Amino acid sequence: MTAFGSHGRARTDEFAAGDVGYVPQGYGHYIENTGKDEVQVVLVLNNATYESISITAWLVANPDLLLATNFGVPESVFASMPNRALIIPKRG
Repeated sequence: MTAFGSHGRARTDEFAAGDVGYVPQGYGHYIENTGKDEVQVVLVLNNATYESISITAWLVANPDLLLATNFGVPESVFASMPNRALIIPKRG
């Protein structure tokens, strides 16, 4: 699991069965199963309202300077990206 916050802060940890991870409020995060077995994840939220923000929506909602600072790349990288969230339709 990786949790990431402002000013380029990020931390990646590996977990085994029975381990517990914590993501501070306001941090982005992702979980990847790097093993062969199925993973079960239990989420506990601090209130009754679950919100999911896609990485695309998060990227377009932040100024290029903030993204450049967090990812350590030139601001021009983000200036050339689309400025709105794109929905990619499923192929039927």
